[in-house]
Amino acid sequence: MIAYRDARTADADALSAMAQQSFIETFGTLYAPADLDTFLESAMSPAAYAAQLGDAAYRIRLATIEGQPIGFAKLGPSYFDGFSPDAICLHQLYVLAAHHGDGIGRRLMDWSLEQARAQGHGEMLLSVFVDNVRARRFYDRLGFRKVGDYDFMVGNHRDHDEIMRLEL
Repeated sequence: MIAYRDARTADADALSAMAQQSFIETFGTLYAPADLDTFLESAMSPAAYAAQLGDAAYRIRLATIEGQPIGFAKLGPSYFDGFSPDAICLHQLYVLAAHHGDGIGRRLMDWSLEQARAQGHGEMLLSVFVDNVRARRFYDRLGFRKVGDYDFMVGNHRDHDEIMRLEL
């Protein structure tokens, strides 16, 4: 049975392991091993998640089975230049491949939108890899629209992401 709850600092190790597994499942073949390792060790380390879990500017919602994360959504301040300071950013929405199609992504997105509206944000921003067709279709169905481009770095590898926006 899938349970949903807010992440706590004590979840940093399990969250890091799940995030890394999901990233590798989805994108691992696209990068040189050194670039992938650099990215995972910095952006998705237990320390990185622990810092965000201890920062009131971030909220992370977990989907778990028997206490183990199988998906999560992370909200936080926008890091994109040129957009409203009122914007909130969906930094990550990850679900393990074995659970794609189980409705977890939609439930986590519903939570994200509820949180953003409750906090008084007027828009949500996110970036998505241009070749991540599954994610782009998901965001398109929700009404997100492309508003810019973003260079997403994985080690020394530059990916082309699209910045997408949804008015809340």
